Amino acid sequence: MAVALKMSGTYTPTLKEDPSEAEVISHRLLLRAGMIRKVAAGIYTFLPLAWRSIRKIEQIVREEMEAIGSQELMLPIVQPAELWHESGRWDLYGPELARLQDRSGRDFCLGPTHEEIITDLVRDEVRSYRDLPLSLFQINMKFRDEARPRFGLLRGREFIMKDAYSFHASQESLQEHYEAQARAYGNICDRLGLAWRPVEADSGQIGGKVTTEFMALAESGEAALVYCDCGWAANEEAAGTVVPRTPGVTEPRPLEKVHTPEIRTIAELAEFLGIPGHDTVKTMAGKTAEGRLVYFCVPGDRELNPIKADWAVPGVELLDEEDFKTLGIPKGSLGPVAPPAGTLVVADASLKDEVAWGVGANENDYHLLGAMPGRDFEVELWADLVLAQPGDGCPECGGVLKGARGIEVSQVFQLGTRYSESMGATFTAEDGTEQPFLMGCYGVGITRSLAAVIEQYNDENGIAWPVSVAPLEVAVVPLSVGDDVVYPVAEQIWRELAAAGVEVILDDRDERAGVKFNDADLIGWPYQVVVGKKGVAAGIVEVKTRATGERAEVPIADAVAMVAEMVLAAKA
Repeated sequence: MAVALKMSGTYTPTLKEDPSEAEVISHRLLLRAGMIRKVAAGIYTFLPLAWRSIRKIEQIVREEMEAIGSQELMLPIVQPAELWHESGRWDLYGPELARLQDRSGRDFCLGPTHEEIITDLVRDEVRSYRDLPLSLFQINMKFRDEARPRFGLLRGREFIMKDAYSFHASQESLQEHYEAQARAYGNICDRLGLAWRPVEADSGQIGGKVTTEFMALAESGEAALVYCDCGWAANEEAAGTVVPRTPGVTEPRPLEKVHTPEIRTIAELAEFLGIPGHDTVKTMAGKTAEGRLVYFCVPGDRELNPIKADWAVPGVELLDEEDFKTLGIPKGSLGPVAPPAGTLVVADASLKDEVAWGVGANENDYHLLGAMPGRDFEVELWADLVLAQPGDGCPECGGVLKGARGIEVSQVFQLGTRYSESMGATFTAEDGTEQPFLMGCYGVGITRSLAAVIEQYNDENGIAWPVSVAPLEVAVVPLSVGDDVVYPVAEQIWRELAAAGVEVILDDRDERAGVKFNDADLIGWPYQVVVGKKGVAAGIVEVKTRATGERAEVPIADAVAMVAEMVLAAKA
């Protein structure tokens, strides 16, 4: 017997109007369909129907994790600061880490992730290579104090996440489990019904060098993606790229200083000089942890990628307004010719074929034309520095990149020894030596996945759930309640569907037909069985498929078997 609910006993406070606070479709529909309610910025209560869908997503994730041998546990949300000091992240993580003290003044944090605490657990228990590999996962609440929580569940402060951690004695073992996790994540996306792409990504504050994000394609996605027909794809922040360029200057020319009053942007400069923007070179400044000034030179029509800047010069931070004032350098007229002594000049690799550059003169209101690398200045490092964009060359096959937007629903990382070395987590290897664990971590955003599904499955009337994660699979909608003609037939179909293993809800509210139809489409029940007086008299009911809007008149005697078969087929 499957779940059988009645609308009269289900807490589902639907809204007729769009909430003013909602910025994206999933946020709007989750609020209107009575599934979430805001408690504070980025913090939500999950109402019964949303919670049913969340539990289904969790179950899909559990099944895929257990299929690859990962074991479930539960770790505490509140974590002692000592572990974060050991890993070095207490001061590095930034204001997103919510810090607190207990009554004794001891420092703790609310876990945004659990690398430290899982490493501490395993280092005290696992001592030999014979106990490896080991993979553990949890489904738990996380808290990250986002500066700008928005888009409902897509960027909240408190959210549900599945995080798994694996421990290995060899790189081969780590790679094998990393690939198994990636396959499981693909299966999860498929079972959720998502249109998705695996993309190369940056590891951010988690650490490690090898990582892949799983992106649900959606116009509302915060991440910009580039991809190629060859199958390669990446987050634009992490994408290597081949910048197509036709050098505007092919012959040496003398260095010329040009007065450019009140020019602050590349567009203004290009118009003033009468040259295309791509024939200019703009320079951004940063500084290393040791305080060395760094000038990054990129084509004028492209943007510096801060992540790639950090890859080129590890630990570099771009200057802020106060830094420019302190250093006394002109923010709008920077250039590689005669910079302050000791400045490291780094240039985008696409500029190598440019014979002469148009650059800032390191003097307010002046620029230089004809600046030549090797003659007028030296480039100490050539690197890929720009944000990838559609139209660039694919780094894998040389084809033309296309663009899309996506929602990151999951990510896999190879951490290596990032945490085991800093936290002294070692095991005895087969040769008797003490070695740090090789680690991987793997996360699925449970509540974010819920929102991503809605972003892909909706229309002007509401949510159109895939059966796999719908709160319930079928709604039986009697057009009258309390009579002895329509309601008994609807109630009988409701009972028989539940007995056939179908999750079903009966809209037994004494409401107008229009209200019931609107709510059924808004909430998004995958299949709706409509029972009316005329239909009963003719021996039929109407079966509606929410995703397509298709309607079929079905004999009452056949309705249960037909709907059960439709649900079963949708689950396959």
